[in-house]
Amino acid sequence: MTRNPKSVALAIAGALLLPSCATQATTSSRSKPAPTDWKVSAVQHGKASWYGIRCNGGTRTASGERLSNHAATAAHKTLPMGTKVRVTNLANGKNEVVRINDRGPYTKGRVIDVTEGVAQRLGFYSNGIVSVKVEVLKNDGN
Repeated sequence: MTRNPKSVALAIAGALLLPSCATQATTSSRSKPAPTDWKVSAVQHGKASWYGIRCNGGTRTASGERLSNHAATAAHKTLPMGTKVRVTNLANGKNEVVRINDRGPYTKGRVIDVTEGVAQRLGFYSNGIVSVKVEVLKNDGN
């Protein structure tokens, strides 16, 4: 069985390039504290749930942005659009800073809806609902 030299060369080049195409996790996918110039201006405790494109009834948020399942964004009933909040999963201590860009949740007892990606990073995607602390962050630099 003979092989075409071009095919062999392409196979070798592909094998050499494949590792350079692999992606690594970035720090944005890990829970991290808010920058030091942000201060907590209010705290809420309650239940959080997650939502995504499949269950949102569309791909746009109340702010008009396109919904991304992996973005660090959330829905809140009353906080102004663009507000940054730190959501902490009280079951495991994981937290992430998210930006409010949608309205909801509309289920009694829930204080915030986060995207699927945030729920995965906070460790409650499979449960669907978790007790959280929501800290409203205010930038002292402004």
